[in-house]
Amino acid sequence: MRYVIVVVALVVLAFLVMDFNSRSADLNRLTAEHALVKAEHDAKTAAKAELENKIAFATSEAAVYQWAYENHMVRPGDIPVVPISASQATPTPAAAAVETRIAASKLDRWLLLFIDPE
Repeated sequence: MRYVIVVVALVVLAFLVMDFNSRSADLNRLTAEHALVKAEHDAKTAAKAELENKIAFATSEAAVYQWAYENHMVRPGDIPVVPISASQATPTPAAAAVETRIAASKLDRWLLLFIDPE
């Protein structure tokens, strides 16, 4: 009878060890899965925050000004400037240089022949 109790105890102990081993493997698997789900949750939370920021900017007055600036619109009081390409522009005539003669004495003329005025 004593052997029967020992054998039954060993069988029960073996089942308990196998159950503990399977539960430990499940815990490891679930821990890895939890880390994966947490990473996905953090990424989606960051994306949600970014989208909320974009929505807040899109509904702000600054977005309206930026859109108007990009589409070449002006506000009251602004002076619009429209650049014209070089092929269509009328060239501005250059002022002709007027040559003025300075009255110089004969000595000055002779000196200018031999000495460079610059």
